[in-house]
Amino acid sequence: MSVTLTERAARHVSRYLQKRGKGIGLRLGVRTTGCSGLAYKLEYVDEAQADDQVFESQGVKVYVDPKSLPYLAGTELDYAREGLNEGFKFNNPNEKASCGCGESFTV
Repeated sequence: MSVTLTERAARHVSRYLQKRGKGIGLRLGVRTTGCSGLAYKLEYVDEAQADDQVFESQGVKVYVDPKSLPYLAGTELDYAREGLNEGFKFNNPNEKASCGCGESFTV
């Protein structure tokens, strides 16, 4: 299963990479933290790692490390604006529950 971006998310990433002046894509991963156990992490990629899994979605490359991939397989990353807030939203079919503050999740 792959990791994909919605058109809105891809536009946001592409604009940011262009504004930043460097970068080859977006890295999506998970880390252990929070009250539910796992949290998403995002960063822009300047250089790929040898063991990265690379997915291309909407013209943007998404890099995922092998340890994170089982937790992220099938995830769609969206970029949403809700009222005064805006940011990335993870539509992860593996997510079973998330904490009340929305910072961490469990599979």
